[in-house]
Amino acid sequence: MSTKPSPSSTSSVKPYLIGAGVAVAAGLLAFGSYTATKPAERDATEAAPAASASAPASAAPSDPAAAAPGGQEGLYAEAEKLARRDAKDALAAGRADAPVVLIEYADFQCGYCGKFARDTEPALMEKYVEAGVLRIEWRNFPIFGEESERVARAAWAAGQQGRFWEFHRAAYAEDAKEKGFGKDQLTVLAREAGVKDIARFARDLDGAAARQAVKRDQDEGFALGVASTPSFLVNGRPLSGAQPLETFTAAIDEAAAKAKAGR
Repeated sequence: MSTKPSPSSTSSVKPYLIGAGVAVAAGLLAFGSYTATKPAERDATEAAPAASASAPASAAPSDPAAAAPGGQEGLYAEAEKLARRDAKDALAAGRADAPVVLIEYADFQCGYCGKFARDTEPALMEKYVEAGVLRIEWRNFPIFGEESERVARAAWAAGQQGRFWEFHRAAYAEDAKEKGFGKDQLTVLAREAGVKDIARFARDLDGAAARQAVKRDQDEGFALGVASTPSFLVNGRPLSGAQPLETFTAAIDEAAAKAKAGR
């Protein structure tokens, strides 16, 4: 299990949700596909599969949630503020002012993340993103060691040339995981994704900016209480695992209706 992280300087979640409230957030999210460890601990302990890849989203324990301002709804409202809504974010798809934001915390070596990317995400893109209802914001959350961190940086580097989603698609192709994510294979994926300047891609991949960007995403996830991949927030409300398409459409429809009503 992940342990209490230091609050991220980039997180907008208030102290009762991070800091001493991390346990509350972790209970609220109830993520359940793969158990993650903090980077310092991962060196000693390899992340292990958890019991279920599609555990239903669940609420926080009643007592801790009640202690937060606004109770459970207050926690959701705070988590919703994690949406960056940066129009220049290369790792996001959809309008920055879309009424619904889905944040995904994922690892390119996670099989269930790949299942979501292949089976569910394209339908969400077509139905909601193209219609201006949904924005998807990707967070790199590598949990399986150096190779996971390397491909996370590679995805970010592809994004610097406007090819993040193409790289994302190539990295999550059915047989991509089995080929590994060594440096040579990352170059193959970059070419497949249409990255034009491969020399720049290689520099960016190993640069300080890529490492900082990945760390920012990781810090955000750990501060929130993310303990597995794939993990999602839909306007602050949690979903875990590669659940059926209908689970995501129901959550997005509900969030869109609430946004339209102004809650």
